[in-house]
Amino acid sequence: MNNTIRLGNVPKRIVSLVPSQTEFLYDIGLENEVVGITKFCIHPNVWFKSKTRVGGTKTVDFDKIKALKPDLIIANKEENTQTEIEALQKLYTVYVSDIFTLEDNYKMMSDIGELTNKQAKANIVISKIKSNFKDLIQINKKVLYLIWREPYMLAGQDTFINHILNKCGFINAFTVDKSRYNEITTQQISELEVDYIFLSSEPYPFKQKHIEELQQFTKAKILLVDGEMFSWYGSRMIRFKNYFEGELSDEL
Repeated sequence: MNNTIRLGNVPKRIVSLVPSQTEFLYDIGLENEVVGITKFCIHPNVWFKSKTRVGGTKTVDFDKIKALKPDLIIANKEENTQTEIEALQKLYTVYVSDIFTLEDNYKMMSDIGELTNKQAKANIVISKIKSNFKDLIQINKKVLYLIWREPYMLAGQDTFINHILNKCGFINAFTVDKSRYNEITTQQISELEVDYIFLSSEPYPFKQKHIEELQQFTKAKILLVDGEMFSWYGSRMIRFKNYFEGELSDEL
């Protein structure tokens, strides 16, 4: 985000406003330093149960944050709202990531590792992810990745999800608009040449009944997929290879 972060000391009271980055903070050993998370920071479960929740990613509770007296807040341009982040920046040191690619992800993890004096552990996570993405099976098929219903919405070209799909060889069948997230009608779905439609587990909780609902409009194979595996940048990406080449590939 081209903001300059200056800390007098290694932060001892961190608030994370991004679920996937919360998981990364746990994985690099910041158990004692992280004092606040959002209600959507469900991983790790032990933190979800024990850490103070400071509202949602887009509905921050300023009073709860004030009570925690953070010396560093971890945020993200897409996950959090500009208005709330700008208000927090007037009061606290806020690191804001902006993730489109794995390279952006590595930069975010390296930055946070440096800020929290956990660079060595961050480097281990980065190295594992790089290794896992070196020799992925390539599926050269066209896909639509739906994230919402009523209206149907999909991940467009300019998203981290699309980047991960491309890393697997998938081609995003929706090329009409290069914006991040797009509405799509069942008529448009029926007119597209597409091999697969992925229904993400988040943010909309697609179920089997939604496969049946959509199948009448397309000959594509429709699958339920783990949304965390495609959209949770951070250390979650360590698990992607096993998911993609195991559980998901069995269904392709």
